[in-house]
Amino acid sequence: MTSPVPGSLLLAEPPMPDPNFKRTVILICEHTMEGSFGLVLNRPANVKLSEVATIDLPFDATLWHGGPVQPDTLHYLHPYGDTVPGAMPVLNDVYWGGEFDAISDGIASGRLDADRIRFFVGYSGWGSGQLDAEAEDGSWIVMEGTPGVAFAEEDDDLWRQILREMGGEYALLSTFPDDPRMN
Repeated sequence: MTSPVPGSLLLAEPPMPDPNFKRTVILICEHTMEGSFGLVLNRPANVKLSEVATIDLPFDATLWHGGPVQPDTLHYLHPYGDTVPGAMPVLNDVYWGGEFDAISDGIASGRLDADRIRFFVGYSGWGSGQLDAEAEDGSWIVMEGTPGVAFAEEDDDLWRQILREMGGEYALLSTFPDDPRMN
């Protein structure tokens, strides 16, 4: 797969010059003529939702960095489909967004499991044609996403793990040092 579509994963090629995207795994949620929207899957924010929420919530959850764009916005991935009005399908059993009240009320009532929802601050965004150009340029490895990767707990090692599983030249890339000057 060379062109991103919703449900694609982007793996940053080493060495990625932008520190916001170094060794990231990004799930593309939307890819249109107007631009693209994705969420970084392997950057925990090391902060809880309750620490940054401006409203009282009946639950708490770990936050993840979705990307450098609008870091004051909240986004979420979940497997709840039609249970959450407005949720957009991204992969089989992976949905993006939807009405936050449905998420909050569902968790409070026990119908939804907060541990199966990943909350992100900010997102990764590209203007019209920008992501296609970057992918064609070789800045990103584009591959088909899977529900398991969307909710993986591997954090920083996810990038390496996926490259190793891809095998061949990709497995070799997984051994690329964080800073080639220190090799």
